[in-house]
Amino acid sequence: MSVKARIKWLRMTPRKVRIIANEVRGKDVQVAIDFLTFCKKSAARPILKLVKSAVANADQKGTLDPDTLYVSEILVDSGPTMKRWMPRARGSATPILKRSSKVSLTLSER
Repeated sequence: MSVKARIKWLRMTPRKVRIIANEVRGKDVQVAIDFLTFCKKSAARPILKLVKSAVANADQKGTLDPDTLYVSEILVDSGPTMKRWMPRARGSATPILKRSSKVSLTLSER
Protein backbone atom coordinates (compact mmCIF):
# COMPACT_ATOMS: atom_id res chain seq x y z
CA MET A 1 0.00 0.00 0.00
CA SER A 2 1.31 3.46 -0.80
CA VAL A 3 0.35 7.09 -0.29
CA LYS A 4 1.01 9.95 -2.68
CA ALA A 5 1.33 13.70 -2.38
CA ARG A 6 2.60 16.33 -4.79
CA ILE A 7 3.50 19.98 -5.24
CA LYS A 8 2.78 21.86 -8.41
CA TRP A 9 4.11 25.31 -9.34
CA LEU A 10 6.97 25.29 -6.83
CA ARG A 11 8.94 28.46 -7.70
CA MET A 12 12.39 26.89 -7.43
CA THR A 13 14.47 25.42 -10.18
CA PRO A 14 14.30 21.63 -10.48
CA ARG A 15 18.09 21.43 -10.31
CA LYS A 16 18.12 22.89 -6.79
CA VAL A 17 15.18 20.79 -5.58
CA ARG A 18 16.69 17.53 -6.90
CA ILE A 19 19.70 17.93 -4.60
CA ILE A 20 17.45 17.65 -1.56
CA ALA A 21 15.17 15.03 -3.14
CA ASN A 22 18.12 12.72 -3.74
CA GLU A 23 19.09 12.94 -0.07
CA VAL A 24 15.60 12.00 1.14
CA ARG A 25 14.90 9.15 -1.30
CA GLY A 26 14.79 5.73 0.38
CA LYS A 27 14.89 7.00 3.97
CA ASP A 28 12.37 6.34 6.73
CA VAL A 29 9.85 9.12 7.22
CA GLN A 30 11.14 10.19 10.63
CA VAL A 31 14.75 10.26 9.42
CA ALA A 32 13.69 12.31 6.39
CA ILE A 33 11.76 14.79 8.55
CA ASP A 34 14.74 15.20 10.88
CA PHE A 35 17.09 15.76 7.93
CA LEU A 36 14.79 18.30 6.26
CA THR A 37 14.16 20.18 9.50
CA PHE A 38 17.85 20.97 10.00
CA CYS A 39 18.91 21.27 6.35
CA LYS A 40 20.03 24.80 5.38
CA LYS A 41 18.98 24.58 1.72
CA SER A 42 15.87 26.59 0.87
CA ALA A 43 14.37 23.68 -1.08
CA ALA A 44 14.15 21.64 2.14
CA ARG A 45 11.18 23.60 3.49
CA PRO A 46 8.65 22.75 0.73
CA ILE A 47 9.81 19.12 0.63
CA LEU A 48 9.41 18.90 4.41
CA LYS A 49 5.90 20.24 4.04
CA LEU A 50 5.23 17.67 1.30
CA VAL A 51 6.48 14.75 3.44
CA LYS A 52 4.32 15.87 6.37
CA SER A 53 1.33 16.15 4.03
CA ALA A 54 1.88 12.62 2.74
CA VAL A 55 2.12 11.29 6.31
CA ALA A 56 -1.15 13.08 7.13
CA ASN A 57 -2.72 11.47 4.04
CA ALA A 58 -1.57 8.04 5.28
CA ASP A 59 -2.94 8.74 8.73
CA GLN A 60 -6.25 9.88 7.25
CA LYS A 61 -6.59 6.66 5.24
CA GLY A 62 -6.36 4.71 8.47
CA THR A 63 -4.96 1.53 6.92
CA LEU A 64 -1.28 2.57 7.12
CA ASP A 65 0.88 2.98 10.19
CA PRO A 66 2.90 6.22 9.91
CA ASP A 67 5.81 4.70 11.86
CA THR A 68 6.52 2.05 9.19
CA LEU A 69 6.53 4.40 6.18
CA TYR A 70 9.52 5.29 4.05
CA VAL A 71 10.06 7.53 1.01
CA SER A 72 9.86 5.01 -1.80
CA GLU A 73 9.76 7.47 -4.68
CA ILE A 74 10.31 11.20 -5.09
CA LEU A 75 10.35 12.75 -8.53
CA VAL A 76 11.23 16.33 -9.44
CA ASP A 77 10.12 17.49 -12.87
CA SER A 78 10.23 20.91 -14.45
CA GLY A 79 7.05 22.92 -14.32
CA PRO A 80 6.04 25.90 -16.41
CA THR A 81 8.68 28.55 -17.07
CA MET A 82 7.91 32.26 -16.83
CA LYS A 83 9.74 34.24 -19.48
CA ARG A 84 10.85 37.80 -18.75
CA TRP A 85 13.16 40.26 -20.48
CA MET A 86 15.95 42.39 -19.04
CA PRO A 87 17.03 45.52 -20.91
CA ARG A 88 20.70 45.60 -21.89
CA ALA A 89 23.07 47.97 -23.61
CA ARG A 90 22.34 49.61 -26.98
CA GLY A 91 18.62 48.81 -26.98
CA SER A 92 18.96 45.03 -26.79
CA ALA A 93 17.38 42.66 -24.28
CA THR A 94 18.32 39.42 -22.56
CA PRO A 95 15.81 36.69 -21.69
CA ILE A 96 15.32 35.68 -18.07
CA LEU A 97 13.80 32.24 -17.44
CA LYS A 98 12.05 31.87 -14.08
CA ARG A 99 11.76 28.12 -13.72
CA SER A 100 9.37 26.17 -11.54
CA SER A 101 9.13 22.56 -10.38
CA LYS A 102 6.62 19.76 -9.85
CA VAL A 103 7.45 17.33 -7.05
CA SER A 104 5.72 13.94 -6.64
CA LEU A 105 6.21 11.89 -3.48
CA THR A 106 5.21 8.30 -2.74
CA LEU A 107 5.39 6.74 0.70
CA SER A 108 5.24 2.96 1.14
CA GLU A 109 5.31 0.54 4.06
CA ARG A 110 8.38 -1.50 4.89
